[in-house]
Amino acid sequence: MEFNSRDDAREFYVAYGRRTGFTVRIHHNRRSRVNNMVIGQDFVCSKEGFREKKYIYRKDRVLPPPPITREGCPAMLRLALRDGVKWVVTKFIKEHNHTLMSPSKVPWRGSAKNLIGEDEKDRRIRELTIELNNEKQRCKRQCAAYQEQLRMVLAYIEEHTNHLSSKVQDIVKNVKELENELLEDSDCKYV
Repeated sequence: MEFNSRDDAREFYVAYGRRTGFTVRIHHNRRSRVNNMVIGQDFVCSKEGFREKKYIYRKDRVLPPPPITREGCPAMLRLALRDGVKWVVTKFIKEHNHTLMSPSKVPWRGSAKNLIGEDEKDRRIRELTIELNNEKQRCKRQCAAYQEQLRMVLAYIEEHTNHLSSKVQDIVKNVKELENELLEDSDCKYV
């Protein structure tokens, strides 16, 4: 089988599970090492796997342990992205190792159309990553502009300090000249 998107495949498998008598969950996805894009997806029976023993045999447990919900069920649907366009079923295990529910008793977990799809999540993650990178670049440019402004202010302060220093030296020189003139004038009066 082929699907146009992972969301289409998920909706198909969820509907299949509902008709057959089991609920579905996403097990894991595989990403490309080149661009981190999702290239594979596993949908499994919700009873796949086992709960870790650390959650069952806790020594500090106050309440009784929750009921066992995972029974190692092998039922699954595996997809792989082909040619970057179609999602192809590469593995399908139909058999369950537990009794199935009546289709009318399968819990309704909301409409799949109201949930954000995996493809939509990936698209949004890519958009946010691009936005974050753009923001980083903008911040770098802004920091460079601030550094340039700071450099200009420091250069102005240094120039102003040098100017003030020369003015102070001129004033000190003038004061010494005045003192010398006053001393000469006072010496002349007493002679």
